Amino acid sequence: MSEEPESIREITITRLIDAPAHLVFAAHADPVHVKRWFGPVGWPLSTCEMDFRVRGHFRFQMTSDKGELGPPFGGTYLEIVPNQRIRYDNSFEAPGSPVMVTTVSLAEDAEGRTLLTHHTVFESKAMRDDYLGQGFEAGTNSGLDQLEEVVREMVAETGGG
Repeated sequence: MSEEPESIREITITRLIDAPAHLVFAAHADPVHVKRWFGPVGWPLSTCEMDFRVRGHFRFQMTSDKGELGPPFGGTYLEIVPNQRIRYDNSFEAPGSPVMVTTVSLAEDAEGRTLLTHHTVFESKAMRDDYLGQGFEAGTNSGLDQLEEVVREMVAETGGG
């Protein structure tokens, strides 16, 4: 890991979701749900393998709507606190690929809405800048838009909670 300060290697994206934390958490924990929302619009997951437990691994691959195959990537779940936090590392499968660590934090308010904080720390500032240049922020937000839709459907199915 870099000796550069974390503050110049990180990206934080927040989203207030009109659903309880346990449903937002469930949408991250089940590959059936993850496959419906993860990644930017137009690049759905064609591979979604998840062993959702601490030290469990995941492997994803996206395929564009035009059939273009993205590079496979994956990592290890480092921390899972039900309905509160998921932390994992992530990198492309190519040897020597730099690693990022993402923490998804969930905080439910008194009205039953969940503040989702998606915090990613990159191996270096250069890696962060490269990912920003490739649309990391827009892609993450596109995925979170889809997550909100999946969670809305889950709320409807469960009668609100």
